[in-house]
Amino acid sequence: MFVSRFGIRTLIAFIHDFVAVAVAWWLAYLLRFNFDIPTPALELLSIILPWIVLIQTSFFLWLGLYRGLWRYASLPDVKRIFVAVVAGTVTVLLMLWLLGLLDDIPGSVLLLGPLLLLLIMGSSRFLYRTWKERRLYSLESYETKLVLIIGAGNTAMNLVKELARSREWHVVGMLDDNPKKMGTRLHGVRVLGVIDELPQWVQKLNVGHVIIAIPSVPHRIHRHTLEMCSEIGVKAMTVPSYADLISGKTTVSKIREVELDDLLGRAPVILDNDGLHSLLTGKVVLVTGAGGSIGSELCRQLIAFDPDRIVFLELNEFALYSIREELLLHFPGIKRSFVIGDIKDCARMTQIFTQFRPSIVFHAAAYKHVPLMEHENACQALLNNVLGTYVLAQVAINFEVGKFVLISTDKAVNPVSVMGASKRLAEMVCQALQQSISKHIKPDQSIQSHSTRFVMVRFGNVLGSTGSVIPKFREQIAKGGPITITHPEITRYFMSIPEAAQLVLQAGLMGGTKGGGEIFVLDMGDPVKIVDLANDLIHLSGLSEGDIRIVFSGLRPGEKLHEELLSASENTFPTPHEKLRIAQARQVDEHWLSDLMMWLDKVTVLNDQEVRDQLTKWVPEYTNKESEH
Repeated sequence: MFVSRFGIRTLIAFIHDFVAVAVAWWLAYLLRFNFDIPTPALELLSIILPWIVLIQTSFFLWLGLYRGLWRYASLPDVKRIFVAVVAGTVTVLLMLWLLGLLDDIPGSVLLLGPLLLLLIMGSSRFLYRTWKERRLYSLESYETKLVLIIGAGNTAMNLVKELARSREWHVVGMLDDNPKKMGTRLHGVRVLGVIDELPQWVQKLNVGHVIIAIPSVPHRIHRHTLEMCSEIGVKAMTVPSYADLISGKTTVSKIREVELDDLLGRAPVILDNDGLHSLLTGKVVLVTGAGGSIGSELCRQLIAFDPDRIVFLELNEFALYSIREELLLHFPGIKRSFVIGDIKDCARMTQIFTQFRPSIVFHAAAYKHVPLMEHENACQALLNNVLGTYVLAQVAINFEVGKFVLISTDKAVNPVSVMGASKRLAEMVCQALQQSISKHIKPDQSIQSHSTRFVMVRFGNVLGSTGSVIPKFREQIAKGGPITITHPEITRYFMSIPEAAQLVLQAGLMGGTKGGGEIFVLDMGDPVKIVDLANDLIHLSGLSEGDIRIVFSGLRPGEKLHEELLSASENTFPTPHEKLRIAQARQVDEHWLSDLMMWLDKVTVLNDQEVRDQLTKWVPEYTNKESEH
């Protein structure tokens, strides 16, 4: 029964301690009598020793000395041994006193016996651990580097194997909800219980870190584990994503902290890799805004498809320098060119296109910070986002670029901000240019073989992008709070930067097959309350809501309570990719575009109100909130 319940190693540990009690008291007598025990004392020892062993080992079992493993013996184990020995010794003394034998036992024996027992039990455990690990660490490193692994699959097994060679981590056990794995050992590490038992095992084994080793784990497991870790004060970590492990970019030992992306609950993007290779491999690709959040990630994703050259176009010198340094370090073999230029500068754009002759353009450059563009900068938002898009698109047409992919935003839907309205106007510019191209194609010609096809991709917020709430919240948490949120009910759609970039590539591949001009809408999932996002960040920082205060400051100029991905006049129809749909948006023609360009050519400097007034004429769905106040 004992063996089936606790295992053979626990039985061996118990027998060791059973013998240790007898040896300790026998040694105490030997030392007291200078290794020559008198016959009366030896006879008394033979009578009382079985009772001492029975009482002492009973306390060992009762106080849980065999819940941990000798391989991970640490200070908490020493404390438990000390308490068990003291409690057992007090009980033995009480027994001897009741039997009237206390005066017959030398006082030095009563002192030496427990001390020798502590020494034997403690030293044997630490000697075993030292031998097992083949390294000698301080007690402090034992306590701070113990780790529990969530999961007992292939990834967890590989992680255990890799961490066994590490000087930083010691895996004390695994937790998994598969009942068939309970009690089994993987590379010497036991599956201790189910995931919900995490708090108990953390306390029993004095664990300071928890690693979630299930790359495809549902986000609810990440969230549940994070909440448990936050409550008990241990650090939650995870392994790289399944996609990164499969691609060979990293290994399971590259553990990292749990991030917001893990809690978002987004399924991995499945790309048409063959199609993307045919679109991108061996081609020159130009990315505008290449130093920004989306632009730089697009460039990283493009590398996997082996283009002939990537042209990084950026106006911000430091942003271009930063992405250049990163890529020179991590991808030294790729062909790349880093060019500075303003997309509104037709001469500079013509020079760049003449030099590099790109086949595909991903246009990510934009002014997109809503409050900043609403006041003092409205005219610049209009010129950069609309006129800049037109100039770049017209140059692309002149150089017969195959595809022009515009990165748009959900704020272009029923816009209430200058930024949103300017991005909708940029979409309309691309639609009008596509209409103009289509009208000049002869019936026996194919647009795919002759002219530029425009593709627009509309999506919501991305986690951690420049100007998003995430870096701001992190900074506020680092300062001890408070976190400022505009409204308790405000929601936003979120996806990760890599997911957004992958879907932009996929939309770029799929767009233009029927003439171009499509507006792709990404599946953003369910909207997320910003309050919930803030609380998740607080937990990820190892704090609780009680540590960081949240205050509400009121909606800012041009800010919606809830974002939309489609306007009331728009419908969508599906595409072969489950995360992409095409919006049937209101069309505009080349005459409209001609009138718009005539107006923009005359624009030098407009004040904010003049920009808003004009936008209501050019974007009928735009609501000028400032005029309503």
